[in-house]
Amino acid sequence: MRLSLLRVLSLILIAICIASCANRGTPTGGEIDILPPEITQAVPENFSTNFKGDEIKIYFNEYVKIRDLRKQLIVSPPMDTDPIVTPMSGASKYITIKIIDTLEANTTYAFNFGESIVDNNEENPYPYYRYVFSTGSTIDSLAVKGYVVDALQEKPDTFISVMLYEVDSTYTDSIIYKEKPRYITNTLDSVTTFSIDNIKAGKYKLIALKDENSNYLFNQKNDKIGFKEDFITVPTDDTYELKLFNEEVNYKAFRPSQDGETRLIFPYEGDYESMRIKVLGETPEGYKSRIVKHPTTDTLYYWYKPKFEIDTTFFTVTNNKQIDTFKHRFRTIEGDSLTLKPVTQGILNFDEDFTMESNIPLSKIDTTKIKIINKDSLAVPLKVEYDSIFNTYKFPIDKQEDEKYNFTMLPGAFTDFYEGTNKDTLNYSIRTKMKSEYGNIRVNIRNAKFPLIVQLVNEQGKVMYERYAKDSPVVEFRNLVPRRYKLRAIFDTNENGKYDTGNFLLGIQPERVSYSEPIEEVRSNFDFVEEFTLLD
Repeated sequence: MRLSLLRVLSLILIAICIASCANRGTPTGGEIDILPPEITQAVPENFSTNFKGDEIKIYFNEYVKIRDLRKQLIVSPPMDTDPIVTPMSGASKYITIKIIDTLEANTTYAFNFGESIVDNNEENPYPYYRYVFSTGSTIDSLAVKGYVVDALQEKPDTFISVMLYEVDSTYTDSIIYKEKPRYITNTLDSVTTFSIDNIKAGKYKLIALKDENSNYLFNQKNDKIGFKEDFITVPTDDTYELKLFNEEVNYKAFRPSQDGETRLIFPYEGDYESMRIKVLGETPEGYKSRIVKHPTTDTLYYWYKPKFEIDTTFFTVTNNKQIDTFKHRFRTIEGDSLTLKPVTQGILNFDEDFTMESNIPLSKIDTTKIKIINKDSLAVPLKVEYDSIFNTYKFPIDKQEDEKYNFTMLPGAFTDFYEGTNKDTLNYSIRTKMKSEYGNIRVNIRNAKFPLIVQLVNEQGKVMYERYAKDSPVVEFRNLVPRRYKLRAIFDTNENGKYDTGNFLLGIQPERVSYSEPIEEVRSNFDFVEEFTLLD
């Protein structure tokens, strides 16, 4: 019996060992490849001179593919017709560059691939590969180096084109709108420094563009620009800073369109404040008009009464410098009825006012038909402020902590441009929080140069709070919504109370902006003190 038991146990042990040996684990396929592909040959060789062909082949030790070529590949000087690079999809052991454009004589060309060449399996990039050749007998070897910053934001954009325009007898500042540069490079997505290599000696204009259209031409409406004020002379050992900014778009008016029964849309670009719209010709008896700006788009709404009995008329749109005349054909569109709504509902912060907006321009308000009652049923003094260009009524009140305010607006409280009124009673309820639910920051500014615009911005650079410091180095921000902010100061050089950007053609750089070191996240019921040292 004992021998039998031992035999059974031995058989079980042998079976376990066999199973263990048969299942040692799932094969892993070996270690992950972290090595980039290697170039085994280039035909013609890299840095060839007297280049006469139209095709280049670059061979690798493994299968490669091309990733994000449109952003990564920079050809310097730029070609009028882009070269064809294959394979555009799939993998191959070589890359072919087919040159379509006619090459200039005695010119050094560089193909900067960035990190677009990757191996087929793990996509390990071949880092910043450059293929260079010359159509002449020598390779130009000079370089211009520097770095890019953003005029307003803490960090610059990625993929910034940095360009050199040759300054010769044909050079004018308008060249950046019409012609491609002589030399170009790109900051790519991981660095803010640049080096324009393989250039020849000479005088140049140095430009940086956030080139949204990837055409190497400056589009004022879409692109950021940065520039060195003076021409630079190569060779040079200087390191150049280029500050990117959005220009103010030049004024332009566009043809109007019918948007309502008696409402036209006048689109524009640039500054609207000096725009004036008039009818050219006869108008109906008792004719009146009102202009309201759309709160977010570059659009003016032109309201008029009474309706025109004619099919077509002309409008003139003027600003301080130009006059545009537009022909407009009227259409029949159903009219609107008056609609009012509050801009803010629920919680009202201490830096806000309860505000009403309307879909039709308002002309009158009857304050005897409006009451504000707090939570103790006591009347709150009523004040009213009207903004005609944005068509809003504000109701500034002395806001108290942990209070509730009920707004009652009886029929006829508001009258619009067409003598329409609100037909129903409007009731809105808002409340305030305890001040202990907010945070406060005192900013002590060192090396201040007044006046300064001191701002708290969010992670996207949107201004959340702003103070204007004329002479005191201490700035207070009170009743802040708890969250993380960034602190920045704008040097208001022309003392107009706002940030002024630059202009390339006028040679104007944007006003200086400085960010503080990272500040603590604002918490409720906390008073923070921040030391903000401005660099000279």
